[in-house]
Amino acid sequence: MKKLRIFVSSVQKELEIERVAVAGWVSADPQLSELCDVVLFEKEPLTGKRISKPYLECLKTCQVYLLILDCEYGNPPEFSATHEEYQFARDNGMPMLVFIKGAKDWKREEKTKEFFDEIKADGNTYRRFHDRVDLRPEMQGALVSVLKETFETDVAADESGVAGGAIEPSSMFEQQALDISADELDMVEASTWLGAIKAIDPVRPTSTEELLNKLREKGLVRKEADAYQTQASGLLFLGQNPSLRFPQCRIFTDAFGGTVTDSTPADQDTLSAPAPSMVRAVWDFVYKNTRHPMRVVGLNRVALDEYPEEAVREAVVNAIAHRNYEDGARQILVKLFSDRLEILSPGEPLKPLTLAKIKKGNCQPCSRNPLLGQYLNHLRLMDQRGSGIGRMKAAMLDHGLDEPVYDLTQGYFRVTLKGPGDNLDRLRVPSGVGAGIPPAVEEQLSKRQIRILEQAVKDGKVTTGWVVSELRVVKDTAVRDVKGLCDLGLLSKQGKGRGVHYIPEAGQ
Repeated sequence: MKKLRIFVSSVQKELEIERVAVAGWVSADPQLSELCDVVLFEKEPLTGKRISKPYLECLKTCQVYLLILDCEYGNPPEFSATHEEYQFARDNGMPMLVFIKGAKDWKREEKTKEFFDEIKADGNTYRRFHDRVDLRPEMQGALVSVLKETFETDVAADESGVAGGAIEPSSMFEQQALDISADELDMVEASTWLGAIKAIDPVRPTSTEELLNKLREKGLVRKEADAYQTQASGLLFLGQNPSLRFPQCRIFTDAFGGTVTDSTPADQDTLSAPAPSMVRAVWDFVYKNTRHPMRVVGLNRVALDEYPEEAVREAVVNAIAHRNYEDGARQILVKLFSDRLEILSPGEPLKPLTLAKIKKGNCQPCSRNPLLGQYLNHLRLMDQRGSGIGRMKAAMLDHGLDEPVYDLTQGYFRVTLKGPGDNLDRLRVPSGVGAGIPPAVEEQLSKRQIRILEQAVKDGKVTTGWVVSELRVVKDTAVRDVKGLCDLGLLSKQGKGRGVHYIPEAGQ
C-alpha cells in the first residue's frame, strides 16, 4: 500500500513547534510511520516551477487534511493561505482532522474567529488542546480512526490512544517551566538565532525587551507579571551556563596521547555554555589537539584536518539534541585518542530506533528532545529529517577515512570516528579547495615540471641545482624546464649569479 500523505495546515510560525511535533510523533510510531507521511509545506523540496499558490499544489498530492488553529489568521489578501487550504480540502471532500489550541476564543484575531465559525458551520468536529502533551493522544487517536474508517486500514490503538504502543515518548525535561530568570540566557546567541530564523532584522539594533518577547513567542521563555522566566528548553539552548542549574548539561573533553585512557590527558576542558557555543568549542578542542598536514594542490599549500569538521559537528549536535537529560549523573563525553575520536551521549536511542537501524541508516527522524533539535536545525546545525547519519558517513568517506562506528557502552550511545593513524597520506583534499593550475596550462607541463612547481610552493622557492640533484637530470634540462615554467607565467626569476632562484608567480 502506498503511504498516505497527511497535510498539516496552520500558520507556520505561530504553530511551528506543534507542526514539527506532529511530524515527529507519526515518524516515531512503528505502525503509523509505515502507513503515513506527514507533509509540512515549508520542508517540501522545491520544484523549480513558477506556481502562484504552491501550497495548494502540494495539498493536491495529499489524502488527509490536518488543521491546527490558534490565535493568528495569517497574511491575507482576502483569505490566508491556511484558510485557502481548508476550503480546498473541504471542497474536494478530503478527510479532515481539526485541532483548536486553547479554550479562550476571545483571544483570537477577528478573522480567525470568523474562520473558526466557518469550520463549525460546515459541520466539522474538532478537538481542543492546551499543549503538545494533550495534542499527541488526540491527534494520533483521530488519525487511527480516519485510517480505519475512511481507508479501511488495519491499525491498532492502545489504551492511551497512541497507535502502535511500542514507542518511547519524547522527553518532558525540556518542557519544564523553570523558576529561573531569563537573565541567565545569552542574549548575543539569542540575537544570532532570531536573526537566522528571520524573527528579527539581524542588521537593526534590537532591545533586550524585544529579544525576550520574540523568545517568548518561540517557547523558550514565558512572561509572568513583569518578569521573563526561562523554560528548560531555553536554558538548554541559550543558557550562559546551564550546568549551574543542571550539572548534566556539561561536556567533558579529553585528549589522550595514546590509544587508551590514562590519568594524565594531554589536554582537557569542561564546557557549559549555549548549545551552539558548545558545538563550536568541541570542534576548536579537536582542531587544537589534532594534526594538520600540509598538502600541495597546484600552486597552493593546503592544511588538511585530521577529522572532517562536518562529521565532528554532526556527532556533537546529535549528542546534545538526543541525550537523556533526565539522567542527572552523567555528562556528554568527548574522548580524543591518537587513532580515533569518541563522542558519548547518555542514554540509548529513543524507541522504536534501534542500534541496528542506525547502523543501516534505516531510521526515520525521532528525537528525545524535539524542541532542542528544532532550535539547532534553525542554525543549520542539525537536520530533523534524519539525514545526519548519512551526512556523517559521507563526510568521513570523502575525507579518506572509514565510516563512523556506532555502539552502546555502559548506558552511553557512542559514535566513533576512526582517524588516519600513522597514514596521513590517506587524507583527501576537500573538493573545491585549491584552485590549482588551469587545465589548459597543466596539459603543457611534464611530470618533472609539476614536481618543480610543487617544490617551489612547498619551500617558497626552487633552484636549478635542486632540479639536477633531486630529479636526476643534467643542468641544461633543468634550465630548460625552469625556463618553460617562467614562460608560462608560473615561476619568476629572482636574484643574480649563484643566488638565482625561482619563486611561484604572485596570483597563480
